[in-house]
Amino acid sequence: MIINPYVFGGFDPDAQAFITAAGITDNTQKSAINTLVVDMKGFGIWTKMKAIYPFVGGTATTHKFNLKNPLDTNAAFRLVFNGGMTHSSNGILFGGTNGYCDTKLNMSTNYAVNDSTHISFYNRISAGASFSAEMGVFDGSIVIQLYVRRSDFSNQTFYNVNTGSGLTFVDSNGAAFYIANRSGTTMNGFRNLVKTVTQTSAAGTRPSLNMFIGNLNVNGFPNPGLYSSRQCAFASIGDGLTDTEAGNFYLAVQAFNTSLSRQV
Repeated sequence: MIINPYVFGGFDPDAQAFITAAGITDNTQKSAINTLVVDMKGFGIWTKMKAIYPFVGGTATTHKFNLKNPLDTNAAFRLVFNGGMTHSSNGILFGGTNGYCDTKLNMSTNYAVNDSTHISFYNRISAGASFSAEMGVFDGSIVIQLYVRRSDFSNQTFYNVNTGSGLTFVDSNGAAFYIANRSGTTMNGFRNLVKTVTQTSAAGTRPSLNMFIGNLNVNGFPNPGLYSSRQCAFASIGDGLTDTEAGNFYLAVQAFNTSLSRQV
């Protein structure tokens, strides 16, 4: 954990902006947000983030805000919730029926290059799920996606960033922090501190679609057969991470969720 330089002088300004926008009043939650921001800045990964969804506060109102830019606008990538899901102190439980989040973050227009991207999803539910997507976009050719422990595919977790085909590994327990990551021609999948899979492949052009959480955005619409049933306690979208940065990112997010007593 990075030493918090604001402990005697108030909260980090970015943390305070989120706390104010989301109306967070609980002191434990405020401290957790502040420490998360300070840790991410100390690890040098704050600037690589385009959207951070800490899902703190327990309500749809508090869960919608992007920690990186906590304005209530599409341009700031605050979430728009669709369908049914349950908001609680543990995050968002997607119902597996019709619930998903539109981040309003277009994966083409908000990136300058094709070969530096990550998406992350902190899942609190270990069981396999029947054919569900946790995050993703797909334009019929190129896909950016993260599927956690699909029971219909022998409990494999799927990672894919800007290719037509992705990486998989057999996952014994789906309760973990997952990162699908591309840096240059290297595509990796991380589960907590472990790099589970890696591949060298050229990046395709980015789908000009908004990233969805809780389903896969297929040409502007959620796939009716891919609604997630997971409980998400954190998600992010940003630039590609080095192996060290991915490990430090896990440490920061795990410390954050541990301080909220919802870690796995």
